[in-house]
Amino acid sequence: MQRRNFLKYALAGAGAVSAAALTGCGLTNPGGAGASGGKTIKIIVTESAPYQEPTKLAQKLLAAQGWTLEPTYVTDIIQPNLAVANGEFDANFFQHNAYLKQFNQDKGLENVGLFYVYSAPGGIWSDKYKSLDELPDGAKIGIPVDPANNGRALFMLRDAGLLELSDATVIHTSQKNITANPKKLQFVEVDQQSLAKTLPDVDAGFLVARMAADAGHSKDDALAFETDADQVPFRIVVAGRKDFAGSEKAAALKAAFQSPEVKAWFASYQKGILPTPWDQDPAADVAKL
Repeated sequence: MQRRNFLKYALAGAGAVSAAALTGCGLTNPGGAGASGGKTIKIIVTESAPYQEPTKLAQKLLAAQGWTLEPTYVTDIIQPNLAVANGEFDANFFQHNAYLKQFNQDKGLENVGLFYVYSAPGGIWSDKYKSLDELPDGAKIGIPVDPANNGRALFMLRDAGLLELSDATVIHTSQKNITANPKKLQFVEVDQQSLAKTLPDVDAGFLVARMAADAGHSKDDALAFETDADQVPFRIVVAGRKDFAGSEKAAALKAAFQSPEVKAWFASYQKGILPTPWDQDPAADVAKL
């Protein structure tokens, strides 16, 4: 097992990272045809319980079948897709379908979602108020800075009658789509990984459910929570290159991550706050985004 910490880049600025710099970090293999051979599968994973614990379970299950799963745990949200595309890793496990699609478009990549592991619903929480109705005029609302998540809080505020938005899907909605803001809400865009830390500094803020749970919040004390339909773009995928999809390794990886042992872990985590939509197809869903 490897553990590496990386600088967190903002999505908009990631294009400044050169191929040489990435190679120097040891997370790319330009021109590499494949990450690993034989019975070894290399995967790059977010350093967080809903990613690490299922990976550990999958690692044990795969080992019993003669496979070696080699995870590298990171805190970065840029390099995992680049490292897979460049051939150093077979797969990554850190992102939802909407982020994968946006990143592919921004960077000209063709990584694909192989299968789902869990859904990552989001909500709006506050350390100061118990309902959206209590928010004062000019309240500061923390929202994710990255394009794939920016509109999630705005949709919930729209549904609560606090905003009006021009027509757009949730993943294509940003502050530019606000057509009416009667309470003059102010939006503070923050890196998603830092939203929980900044919650005390704003009147309310968007958090994904797992981060809210880590911060001591639950669905029950959310000011707003995404509907099941709105959660679809934000299902967490294991992603890989097109030439990896359909391979024996990909099939083994899916069977391990979608095992009864992994399902039981999610059922026990934070009272089952993270659903496991294993009967759904990432490729079909991403085509609708």
